[in-house]
Formats: sequence, structure tokens, C-alpha cells
Amino acid sequence: MYFGLVRLIHLSDLHLGYRQYQRQTSAGNNQREADVASVFRTIVDRIIALAPDVVVLAGDIFHNVRPPNPAIVHAFTQFSRLTQALPNSIVVMVAGNHDSPRAAETGCILRLFPPLGIHVIEGAAQRLDFPARGLSVLGVPDTGVPQRVVLDPNPNAARNVLVLHGEVAGVLPASAAGVERTSVKVTLEEIGASRWSFVALGHYHVFRKLAPNAFYSGSIEYTSANPWSEIQEERAAKLSGKVFIEYDLESGKRTVHSIKPARALVDLPCIEGRGMTAADIDVLIRAHVSKVSGGIGDKIVRQVVRDVPRHIAREIDHKLLREYKKRALHFHLDIRRPNILRPAVGQGAAGRRASLMEMVREKLRSRPLPGDIDRQRLVDMGLHYLSEAEQREGTAAIVPGGRSEDEA
Repeated sequence: MYFGLVRLIHLSDLHLGYRQYQRQTSAGNNQREADVASVFRTIVDRIIALAPDVVVLAGDIFHNVRPPNPAIVHAFTQFSRLTQALPNSIVVMVAGNHDSPRAAETGCILRLFPPLGIHVIEGAAQRLDFPARGLSVLGVPDTGVPQRVVLDPNPNAARNVLVLHGEVAGVLPASAAGVERTSVKVTLEEIGASRWSFVALGHYHVFRKLAPNAFYSGSIEYTSANPWSEIQEERAAKLSGKVFIEYDLESGKRTVHSIKPARALVDLPCIEGRGMTAADIDVLIRAHVSKVSGGIGDKIVRQVVRDVPRHIAREIDHKLLREYKKRALHFHLDIRRPNILRPAVGQGAAGRRASLMEMVREKLRSRPLPGDIDRQRLVDMGLHYLSEAEQREGTAAIVPGGRSEDEA
């Protein structure tokens, strides 16, 4: 018997426990971690108000396999609120690559949530059937091991929903594809969106429509290693920012709900520094900062300056930069040195000496690690700390082709 199941909410990539920069709240917590927690709490309020029949979360509930205690407590509290307020709603979550430990003996953190009435799918693909609702959900988590999954709907169900955390071939832009490991890689043909009532995807942090009923919902906040690339992709797609999706399984009507970020990210106009003095660059930085609506206070700000030699970078007004860093939550002066060609060792063609950033990245990618350590997370953190150290010295690392690590 079918009881009129209709509305579904799809969100993904919460990344609770995400920490960035050095600012702390009055309670001593990382400010960005608190930002993400605040946004999620607001989303739970909105979902409760919408009272959907189904809520699906397509992975990366946490930012780390072993999230900090405040993030665990916050997640448990918010999911408890959700299930208590919506006792008749079906809530399904699949594990993402950030939730799935590589070592078999390390339990998945998402096992905390079944006692709340949440259906958690981790470790292997699983089909959940709800005959009284006429619903079947196929959940495909990231298991940390490359896998191929047969994606077939249940022919006996009135409504079939696919929830998958992974990469769809040919969909992600070059800036996102391959940045983080994912064990699930599928094609649009393998998904076959027309066979499903709805396809909820996670892993890619920017909203993306694959078919009228198939979407990446994107992350709820800017929690990737390169938030500036996310913003550029959103602008290119004419998106106003982060969203979650409401979908009517009966009519096919889609509603995209905007998510207000905890704070603004401001990418100042790029400065082409070739031939400029440090004083010239100082003037332009001041001008760009002065034009930020509402000022830079408590915002995350980036200023890119291209083609600046090391000796010019050292003469930039670092006293002024320290003032900006005090006012903003984070002020990133991204100085990119000219791409200097040098003779390649043992070859006749011109080459380029590897930067310190490149050497550190390759070392971190190749060094032996314990099984429960996320290598990509280690690489991201190492490069971030190195970049901060170089910025304090008035320099910035570059990667092949003259791009900064933010563009790679």
C-alpha cells in the first residue's frame, strides 16, 4: 500500500568539524568549525519547517574520519532534533570519503546515528526498501577501495532513489576532478537517471544538474582545499552560492533553497604586478580593500598578485597587511612569482626547477603512512602550513605553469 510519499530533501558534504585559520570563538573553538556548525543548525531548522517525507545526505557528514569532539556532539544534537521533530520522515545518509576510514579496524563515525532512527549506509552499497511508502533507496558510499557498483532500481517499488557519493565521469571540472580520492567513479550512462525517481549525488562541492532529476547538491559551506575555485565555478554557473534541494517525487518539481554562509568570502581583483614597484602594489591593495562593501571585518579575503619577483614581494607594506589580518577573519596575500625557465638537467629543452611547494607535495604523497591517516588531508594541511609560512616571509609558492597552489 502506498501512503503518498512525495517530497524529498537532498543535501551533502556537511564537513562538520572542518577547521581552518587560527581564529577562535570566545569558547575556545575554531571559528570556521563554529561557522559550519552554525550553518548546519540553521539548515536543520529549515528542514524541520519544510517537513519532507524523505531526507537524504550524500556523504562527507564529517570533515575527518576522527572528527573533534565538539563536532560529534553538535552532529548528534542536530540529527536528534531532526528525527524527533520529524518522526515519520525517512532519513538516509551514506558515507563519503571523509567519513570512511582506510583501516578496517577503525570503525566509521556514522555508526553513532542509527540509534536516532537514521539509516546509515557505509562499508558497502545497500538497498533499503520501505514497502509501506512505496520507496526503495539504493545507497552507494565511499568505502576507500576502488569499486564498481551495479546501479539498478528496484522494479517492484513505486519510487526509486539513488544516493551516491562519488565522481561522475566528465562532469567535474578539471579544478575539482582528482583533487580528492574517491573510490566510486561512474558514468552518466551507468547511472541512467531516467530509470530513477531521483538521483542524489555527493562529493563535488558546487551545485550541478546532471539531469532533470539528478544533482550534486554541493557542500553547505566553503570547506574544500580551494574555496576560491568553488566561488569561480559558482559565478560561471550563475549561482548565488550554496544550496540544498527539495524535490517532489510525484510531480518532479524542484526547489533550490539558498544557504546563507556564515561569513563572506571576498576575492579581490587580481593585480598584474609585472613591472610594478612594491609601492605601486601597496596602492592597489589599499584601493581594493577600501572598495569592499561593509569593509573586510570578520571576512575571508584573498588578494592575488601575479608576476612579482621575490625582492619586490619583500618590500610590500607588511605592517599594512598585518592590520588587514587583524581586521579580517583571514587575509591571504597570494603572491605569485614569475615562471622562471631554467635548463632542464640532462636535457636540451628548457625546464623549470621544482618549487619548494612541489617538492613537499611529492614527498607527502609518497611517504609511508599508517592506514588510518587520510593522505590527501595530510597533503592539504602540509601545503597550507607551508603557504602560510612563505607568506610571512613575503613570498608565495608556485606550481607548474606559473599557477599558485590555489589554482592547481
